[in-house]
Amino acid sequence: MQSAFSRHFSDFYCQHHSWLQRFMSRNLSCQHTAEDLTQDSFIRLIRRQENLEQIESPRAYLTTIAKSLLVNHWRRQDIERSYLLLLQEQPEAESPSAQAHYEVVERLYHLDQMLQSLSDNARQAFLMSRLQGVRYQDIAAELGVSERMIKKYIAQAMLKCLQAQQADLI
Repeated sequence: MQSAFSRHFSDFYCQHHSWLQRFMSRNLSCQHTAEDLTQDSFIRLIRRQENLEQIESPRAYLTTIAKSLLVNHWRRQDIERSYLLLLQEQPEAESPSAQAHYEVVERLYHLDQMLQSLSDNARQAFLMSRLQGVRYQDIAAELGVSERMIKKYIAQAMLKCLQAQQADLI
């Protein structure tokens, strides 16, 4: 016997799938990616187990989900494009396998998501400290905050890194 959610979801899917597919296709150059992201939109609905009958504007709701997926897709593409440019500078013998390539891009994407979850100052302090080797005192002067605040920012970022690492995301 079908649950109430399954029945409502099936109706919701039939009513809005074609429209959402067209929306995705207009925003993407690849039909296959549009199809995948359309399905991902509905998967998000399933995971949320929301009462679909209570959604007042289904298309607006689906558009919000779809735009979020599109932004994530484009961000991942930018990360992959940057990685590929870096790879072009490497000798052919050092070229990674397709699996290694996927894993690196996936980790870079998750690292980017983690960094985006930080405040602007925390992200900038972490990157200046870890990537550029700038001293906390100099970061504090640059950002116009105390050195103690820089230590808090770095601690926040390190905690996020640790959490991502424990979840095996980076």
